[in-house]
Amino acid sequence: MALTTNERLGYDIKATEVAFMAAKTEALRPLGLTVAQYAALLALRDNPGITGAGIARACLVTPQASAATLKTLEAKGLVVREQDDWNRNTRPNRLSEEGRRVTDLADTAAGAIEQRMYDALTPTDRDTLRRLLTHCRAAVAAAP
Repeated sequence: MALTTNERLGYDIKATEVAFMAAKTEALRPLGLTVAQYAALLALRDNPGITGAGIARACLVTPQASAATLKTLEAKGLVVREQDDWNRNTRPNRLSEEGRRVTDLADTAAGAIEQRMYDALTPTDRDTLRRLLTHCRAAVAAAP
């Protein structure tokens, strides 16, 4: 039996993601950042020395997307990419001084959107939402 349009949860999940990402995009625009760049900056702030592959995993993107984002952030002077003398295939990354400053500003702007979502839900609602989203991810992963 096929699901009706009203029964399709994917639409609600996607519509929420689109609204969330649009709001973050607007909040980050004055700082000249994309949502992907902001996510990479947060990963670097929280994990100094993380590699591009680590950033890709933390940001749920491909290594190629992570490399392109890091290249842009390096060109903007927000990220310093270092050479590892022991492993030439690995380039540890860290925030520059300007990168730390911009990350803090971006986190204030984008964090306000997260806070609005957080405040719109009770603690029980938040726990329920996380539990339900976990069930959704597990169901999708279990699909044949």
